[in-house]
Amino acid sequence: MDNAPIIITATMGKADQAWADRMRQAHFPPERNFLSAHITLFHHLPPMHWPEIKSRLSSLARENAAPKAMLSDVMFLGRGVAYRIDCPDLLMMREELADDLQGLLTPQDQAKPRLHITVQNKVEPAVAKALFAELLSDFEPRPIEINGLAAHYYRGGPWEYIQDWKFSGRR
Repeated sequence: MDNAPIIITATMGKADQAWADRMRQAHFPPERNFLSAHITLFHHLPPMHWPEIKSRLSSLARENAAPKAMLSDVMFLGRGVAYRIDCPDLLMMREELADDLQGLLTPQDQAKPRLHITVQNKVEPAVAKALFAELLSDFEPRPIEINGLAAHYYRGGPWEYIQDWKFSGRR
């Protein structure tokens, strides 16, 4: 059995994924940019519970339609910049999963999530402030496609893909 922690993300549609990857490539420090753009739902789930996690993710995707989501704002992270995502239905799904996994969550995963896509991180604050101002100057909220859920192993660097599930339900 694998002992690497499991990360759960929401997946984006192709056009939004390509846009987010371009933003990340343009602004993320190249020596640290070894991940595609992503929307993290859980940072560190215990791998010994993979069968239960997999079953719940499969059920959530099967039971729920793709949630309506908005790219709603630019976020200043102190040493980086991200785009805020408003998606109440995705937050409800995450809350359901968190309830199912109660007792297995790290403090970080117990906290209320702020859905976002990070496009810059671990830079000097002045660099982050400049990008924040630049992106905010012409930002307009817009829909963003969220089409599924995915699981990855975290091994200290690039993530290892495990599986994904597309939303197919009507709820």
